Amino acid sequence: MTGQTPQRPRGLSVRVRLALSYAGFLVVAGIALFAVGFLLLRFVPDGALYVAGGGWAPNRDNLLEVFVRYTWWAIAGLVAFGLVGGWLLAGVVLRPLDRITDAARLARDGRLDQRVALPGRRDELTDLADTLDAMLDRVEHTIDEERRFAANASHELRTPHAIIRTMVEVAQADPGGRDVDVLLQRIATTNDRAIATTEALLTLARAGRGLELETTRVDLAVLVAEAVDAEQADAAARGIRFDTSFEPAVVTGDRTLLGRLAANLVHNAVAHNVDGGWVRVSISSSAPVELIVANSGPFLESDVVATLAEPFVRGAGRTRRSGNEGAGLGLAIVTSIVRAHDGALDVQGLAEGGLQVRVTLTR
Repeated sequence: MTGQTPQRPRGLSVRVRLALSYAGFLVVAGIALFAVGFLLLRFVPDGALYVAGGGWAPNRDNLLEVFVRYTWWAIAGLVAFGLVGGWLLAGVVLRPLDRITDAARLARDGRLDQRVALPGRRDELTDLADTLDAMLDRVEHTIDEERRFAANASHELRTPHAIIRTMVEVAQADPGGRDVDVLLQRIATTNDRAIATTEALLTLARAGRGLELETTRVDLAVLVAEAVDAEQADAAARGIRFDTSFEPAVVTGDRTLLGRLAANLVHNAVAHNVDGGWVRVSISSSAPVELIVANSGPFLESDVVATLAEPFVRGAGRTRRSGNEGAGLGLAIVTSIVRAHDGALDVQGLAEGGLQVRVTLTR
């Protein structure tokens, strides 16, 4: 069945086969040497041999008799030596395979944090171990990306769905005072926003799997200006003022994702702010392009700032409007988008309080 380990009949282990191979090689080499010895004995004269002084020397028959007798003992010794020595040598050579197998078995059981980390110089086994470690790194990274994608999707899509539900409930509670045309227009607008967000998240998931984005030439200043306009009403209601400085900055990237990046940064700057505060947004057209979004707010410690780009993290002391706590995924999505565009993200707390986010993108 799919997903189950196939039941194979038990065979000889690699160690046994290597030991048999070593023993067989020694026996073949020994037989070859003994064959050479037999050939050399052909040059020994046959019959009785006498030497000067009345001494006696062995002839061919005498030497063949002794040679054959000890040849069998020597072959038996080579077989025993080959089996024992081959077994021990195969164990030493195959020892790294046990380490590789253990890591693969743990990965099969869900322990993707384990690595072989085989020491030593480069050879076939270290290449195999390094390849397995690289594969485990990629699998673990892909699974983490999928988990973040699911969390991001649920966070991003919850808001428009909640808005639509609220509008419907309000309209149902006041049948006489509702304006159907206005209601339908607002629902359509919110639904379009949810569709655009879904497409952005799907594109982001595709980028997380290492696939190429559908890139075009995009003026980042236009996208940021649209994001600022979308937050103007909310900022004005809380007395937050915008200070913007835009230069035309054309970059190559996915327009939907870059629009989500700008919207998240500007929205966070307003949402995580204090009443009567400020937001500074600037874009430089130098190479590379820099987008800087800074906002007022409480002072944040450096260890807190370092975790803000992680999923579900909201810095202690950061304020938001009551009733819109969020899930702390805005900067996490920004981080993924910047990574997908081979950019750089720098998050710093300001000395006077608040936060500054710097995004660097190639032109």
